Amino acid sequence: MLIIDVIKKIKYNIGADRIGPDHPFTHWRLYYKKQMLSLCKKKFKYFSDTADFRAGAYAVGCSKIKIGNRVVIRPGVMLFGESESLDTSIIIEDNVMMGCGVHIYINNHKFDQINVPLIDQGYYPDEAVILKNGCWIGANSILLPGVTIGKNSVVGAGSIVTNSIPDGVVAVGSPARIIKKIAK
Repeated sequence: MLIIDVIKKIKYNIGADRIGPDHPFTHWRLYYKKQMLSLCKKKFKYFSDTADFRAGAYAVGCSKIKIGNRVVIRPGVMLFGESESLDTSIIIEDNVMMGCGVHIYINNHKFDQINVPLIDQGYYPDEAVILKNGCWIGANSILLPGVTIGKNSVVGAGSIVTNSIPDGVVAVGSPARIIKKIAK
């Protein structure tokens, strides 16, 4: 019975629409550049030849996520892109920098009904998250459903982004607020 369970687990890991340390039969491939590229090109909707998905990072719903040129997905990053309603749930354009521990979510639990346990209320509709060319997301930041981070903008470490951030600004805090424009 043990061999059958191991075979089932291997098949699930290989076929699952996700990557992460909880999938050891594919996760090891992230330690080797050629293996990482091969795995990511199979799993993601789009994955650039110059992108890097590091061991210790997670992605759920890979087939709905696009990752552009010169993007590094660092350890501890969690991309939650699984969606039944969106064709593309997370778009990370070219030259995006991201610190360790960044979380990106495309949906959230409903919590509108006081007499219904939260676990039974389901989810709000999925909303895509877009990281525009050249933006920088500081370590341990959280990006909530529907936000767009503008071109060449900076989100400070530990920020919680609840609304879209325009091009060329620095935003920090919880919730993230614009604190300055980046000079030309």
